[in-house]
Amino acid sequence: MSIRSTILAAAFTLASLGAGHATGLKPIEGQSVHLGDVSGVAYYTVEPDGYRVVTTLAQGEAGTPVRFVSVLAPGQRALLSTPNQADAVEISRTGDGLTVRTSRALSN
Repeated sequence: MSIRSTILAAAFTLASLGAGHATGLKPIEGQSVHLGDVSGVAYYTVEPDGYRVVTTLAQGEAGTPVRFVSVLAPGQRALLSTPNQADAVEISRTGDGLTVRTSRALSN
């Protein structure tokens, strides 16, 4: 493992400390997403203009699925929340890595 990779891995570890739940994601690897009674899966693919993140959510088994698609450049993030939940799911890109974590939702 190169020094750059070691430093990057340490930075990801430190960045995820304090998060309720944070996991690194690999391309095409699915990650479960839960927002109260709304849940689903998130995954990403590497595209020329950034990481294409696809998150599909539904309420229960009978709920209509809703798909969110975003393209993240390094340093960008997407925040998913519902009006009735204090927590949110944050999907963030740092360099060549993507992290999915539970965070506090932004208040309006």
